[in-house]
Amino acid sequence: MIRLLLALLSSATLYPHAVFAQAIDYARSQITVLSRQMNVPVEAPFKKFTAQVTFDANKPEASSARVEIELNSFDIGDAETNDNVKDKNWFDTKTYPIARFASSAIRSLGGGRFEVRGPLMLKGKTMDVAAPFSVKASGADRIFEGAFPIRRLQFNVGDGVWRDTSVVADEVQIKFSLYQVASKPAAAK
Repeated sequence: MIRLLLALLSSATLYPHAVFAQAIDYARSQITVLSRQMNVPVEAPFKKFTAQVTFDANKPEASSARVEIELNSFDIGDAETNDNVKDKNWFDTKTYPIARFASSAIRSLGGGRFEVRGPLMLKGKTMDVAAPFSVKASGADRIFEGAFPIRRLQFNVGDGVWRDTSVVADEVQIKFSLYQVASKPAAAK
């Protein structure tokens, strides 16, 4: 067993660009939604999500990402609004409790920028999205940061009277900041 551990440690030293599994530090990571309500920007986080990222900057095409968001965890800072967002006109969390994204491709954009593509499943609808992102190193840890737009009405988010885009804009930005750490991270949100 000790020989196996020594072999793994030495391979990490000899091959610094190799892909090793690292965990997400949920205490420092976040996924937020930036919308415009009556032309005023409003940003709110999802408090619970899981993410798995395997990333090699030298071979981004061999990398992958998977994210699941608990839609009940959306928190705009107002209890009444949080409850309303859970109903059928918005996220319909009783029927669709989870939003999912799984990468189908990751490519370099140059200059330390990358793009991840894949299907986003939200409220029973699946659409392909593309998200540009950057990767910052902090010792053995990495931070993945990016944002991408979606059209909420394509996912039937904001039905009924809420389809009026003069009240809540159709385009919404999904922003993410994921801290991937080599040491033991905080528990999942």
